[in-house]
Amino acid sequence: MTHDSSNIIYIDNHLIAVVKPSGLLTQPDHTTDESLIDQTREWIKKRYNKPGNVFLGLVHRLDRNVSGIVLFARTSKAASRLSKQFREGGPKKYYKAIILGKLREVKSTLVHYLRKEKSLKTTVFPREAPNAKHSILTYEVIDTFNKNSLIAITLSTGRFHQIRAQMAFIGHPIIGDKKYGAPYSLPNQEIALYACKLVFNHPTSNEEIRLTAPEPKTWDNLKSDV
Repeated sequence: MTHDSSNIIYIDNHLIAVVKPSGLLTQPDHTTDESLIDQTREWIKKRYNKPGNVFLGLVHRLDRNVSGIVLFARTSKAASRLSKQFREGGPKKYYKAIILGKLREVKSTLVHYLRKEKSLKTTVFPREAPNAKHSILTYEVIDTFNKNSLIAITLSTGRFHQIRAQMAFIGHPIIGDKKYGAPYSLPNQEIALYACKLVFNHPTSNEEIRLTAPEPKTWDNLKSDV
């Protein structure tokens, strides 16, 4: 499988932003499965007829099961500046999710302490705990269906599996997320969570860039609670 250029939502000499489908790794792991970074590198190579290796810097990532915007740097200077922004929590990350059940509060901020375990799962604590990191997200209900709810999420911290773990902890796991208590899985390892918007400063001009991605097509069925 290779890139379809319709997945590319922003490109200049310093950056490229791509919409990752669920089920695809952001970067290679111990398997031989394809990854978004390799596909994007290949696309740039063909599109611009570049010989040799194409530089692409990974500055943040999405879980395999999650779809949405992934930003790569096309120069080492852009990579170090963007990495610094992400480390310092500069970029604003917005997500949408379809969760099980109806939330009591239409809008709320969740504050917990999260610890990443060796099992590659996150444990949530309501108060401080050894090796657990302070974690904050704000959600707002956009729509409700038969049994489920569509919510918008703004992350104030970026912890491992943060949205998945915090929503499950309050009793509303993301649809398809069996790892965190959803009753069934979805095709292609998908969970109903996607990174819909990313706001950051351009690494060279410093102007604010706002990127948005359309909702996954697979969500039409999920909304009707099929």
